[in-house]
Amino acid sequence: MSINLGILGGGQLGQMMTKAAHQMGYQVTIYDTNPDAPALSLADKSITASFQEEEALERFASQVDLITLEFENIPLSTLLFLEKRRLLFPSAAVVRSCQDRLLEKNFLFSHGFPVAPFEEVVSLSSLQEALERIGTPSILKTATLGYDGKGQITLEADADVISTWRELATSRAILEKKIAFDCEASVIVARSQGGKMIVCSTQENIHRDGILDYSIFPARLPESILSTMEAMGKEIAEALSVIGLLTIEFFVLPDGSLFINELAPRPHNSGHHTIESLSISQFEYAIAAITGQALPPPEKRSDAVMVNLLGDLWSQGEPDWKGFCADPHAHLHLYGKKKAAPGRKMGHITFVGASKEKLLEIALEVRRAYGKLESINPIHQS
Repeated sequence: MSINLGILGGGQLGQMMTKAAHQMGYQVTIYDTNPDAPALSLADKSITASFQEEEALERFASQVDLITLEFENIPLSTLLFLEKRRLLFPSAAVVRSCQDRLLEKNFLFSHGFPVAPFEEVVSLSSLQEALERIGTPSILKTATLGYDGKGQITLEADADVISTWRELATSRAILEKKIAFDCEASVIVARSQGGKMIVCSTQENIHRDGILDYSIFPARLPESILSTMEAMGKEIAEALSVIGLLTIEFFVLPDGSLFINELAPRPHNSGHHTIESLSISQFEYAIAAITGQALPPPEKRSDAVMVNLLGDLWSQGEPDWKGFCADPHAHLHLYGKKKAAPGRKMGHITFVGASKEKLLEIALEVRRAYGKLESINPIHQS
């Protein structure tokens, strides 16, 4: 009898998890608050309701054998409700630690993992006191519900602290020292029910306006740094007792030292290239880990450069994708979202089949020929 996998969230990650689950012989039921969520059209069953609607959650739990999630900003009460009825991977405790920046940083710090100096902020006066200790530049972030650069404000020496606190509009925040890093990178680790772990991939990430712009695989970093990152990623997954995937985002400093930026207990945007670049994608690893399957090491098929496609491109209607698809190295993925908005992730394109240096040239050339994609952040050279 086939396992029916329940997925909380029907966005692009849920969509790609559903495709992977179907390829592996599982049925999928999606639970989402949005009736137009892109994963719903692929699911075997779906439920559209609030995350606080207990009757719908009860119905969802009754239809599935185990539950996972595509994003961590789900009410803790919802996760605890479902966890009493079905196996939930990752657990509510893991998600709680990762959905709250203060809990996450305190967990990492208490376990001896390197993080930037930080302090809890609950009022204007506590922000002023924290600034005196941490200094500027620093970043003030909401404790919860922040993503893709949202819910955070950079504070320089001449910042208007009163206006900044009002603008963030929260009762609980975290102030972090802004780190002068050389580049950003992420490690994706899969951990099974039995505690077996495998590193899926390690990639270099370039952001623009707080949103991932593109990822380079393999990361252009010395082997010693890559080995340290991967070992640390496994240590964190073990300490958290994650079942499923854990993505660890790192800042790499000019001297080669590391700071951990964030954790995500799910598939990650920076790992989308694995669909083409590896023998086993991050989505297949996520399903395998929670269903008790083996986690064999991935075989590298190709270097890769993955570029996000944001809603800004849809300002004049849906673009003509011929410019992207003309090159045989290009693999276009559109998520089928009905409404585009600036900064919204509408799809991605992965370039494979050559060295990452050549793929970067190809990606840049396509972007230059594609109107609004002509600008690009400087490419880090290791």
